[in-house]
Amino acid sequence: MDTKWLEDFVSLAGTRSFSRSAQLRHVTQPAFSRRIQALEAWAGVDLVDRSIFPTRLTPAGETFLAQAQEMLAAVQATRNLMRTHQTSGGDMVDFALPHTLAFAFFPQWLLELRRSLPKLKTRLIALNVHDAVLRLTEGHCDLLLAYDHPSQPLQLSPERYEMLALGQDTLAPFARADAEGRPQWRLPGSAKALLPFLSYAPGAYMSRLVEHILKGAPQPAHLDVVYETDMAESLKAMALEGHGLAFLPASSVKKEVQAKRLAPAGEPGAWETTMEVRLVRERPGSARGVKPGAAALWEHLARSAR
Repeated sequence: MDTKWLEDFVSLAGTRSFSRSAQLRHVTQPAFSRRIQALEAWAGVDLVDRSIFPTRLTPAGETFLAQAQEMLAAVQATRNLMRTHQTSGGDMVDFALPHTLAFAFFPQWLLELRRSLPKLKTRLIALNVHDAVLRLTEGHCDLLLAYDHPSQPLQLSPERYEMLALGQDTLAPFARADAEGRPQWRLPGSAKALLPFLSYAPGAYMSRLVEHILKGAPQPAHLDVVYETDMAESLKAMALEGHGLAFLPASSVKKEVQAKRLAPAGEPGAWETTMEVRLVRERPGSARGVKPGAAALWEHLARSAR
């Protein structure tokens, strides 16, 4: 997903006109329409009602609008932190990380980090887990920030790469909360009343963790897959709309749970697993040189972990 698509969508929600938003975004109307369609394909749901004029958002679009604005605000906040000083690319520390960590973990972590390393300059590269790991192994970033789990460990040679544990997150089921704060659906369901399930796409890292949770659950889960995507943020948007329950990192839904918009959808401890948040780098001494900023950051974190 390109953040430009989110900016396009927010513009369209404000103008309710494809032609006007295309002008404001400095693109042709056909190109603007294709970008909105690409966003809908990524989200897996219609976001815009094109059957009426002026254009308006669908119910799913209204829910997604709030998420899009929040994601753009998080990205902008991170950019502001990273652009405090004018800098050349040579002293930037490049981070590759999954989208979920980019939105839920990285901004606050970087803010706390800059209290000790005020001159740290960073660049964020948000990808899916597989592509983020490739960024590191192909030498296109300095550091990888990723989830790690015993059932799905990062497949990186310890002879070539080293890791630091930064914290933990929990993958657990959530569903839209009712007026009393109770989940609309709750595991395990039953054979006669299958629960609508918002699933990660087969092969996605989180999909394999969900399989691990379900295999170790105290009883079978009765689920009916009604939606699939490889993006946790898209699953969260669908859960907020009330389309079903989804397994989501607790850090990504903290605000929604506190606001009683989402609620845990399973017995605590029975339907969840803990993931490590790890920082990974190629060991010094490799053919690739290590940027001074990346080396200073690693040494600071390593000292803090002792």
